Amino acid sequence: MKMMELYPTGERAEIGSHTFTAENIVHFASRFDPQIFHMDAEAAKETLFGGLCASGWHTCAAWMRTFIDYWKGETARLIAEGGKPPKLGPSAGFQKLQWLRPVFAGDTVTYGVTLLSSRPLASRSGWTLNTILCDGTNQHGVPVIRFESTVLEFE
Repeated sequence: MKMMELYPTGERAEIGSHTFTAENIVHFASRFDPQIFHMDAEAAKETLFGGLCASGWHTCAAWMRTFIDYWKGETARLIAEGGKPPKLGPSAGFQKLQWLRPVFAGDTVTYGVTLLSSRPLASRSGWTLNTILCDGTNQHGVPVIRFESTVLEFE
């Protein structure tokens, strides 16, 4: 089956949640984005964020991890139902990345994905280019991240 046959265009699928702890915020930041508001809870109080918050890249990485776990579950579900899941990956890139609000220690972000469009690749028979909207909202329903991604699908 093709993605567009499984997931109606414009319909959001919730893919899971991730809770950002102070410990994992600092751990990620110490390796990849060592800015003070990601590293030191006390010093972060004096920044424009007013508290320890996750790197935007951390929120993106958590979206990806959540999607991979979701897709493993979807693949198993489709096989159990006698279907043939689409083969996905890799991504051909992303655009319009927006970090809409800070994600603070203790926040839980629920992620989602919406199929925006799907088109066959003229250069590769049997391949499809899917464009998806990826998003996340915090526990208060406030959007915190949004971006568009393209995902290759092949036979």
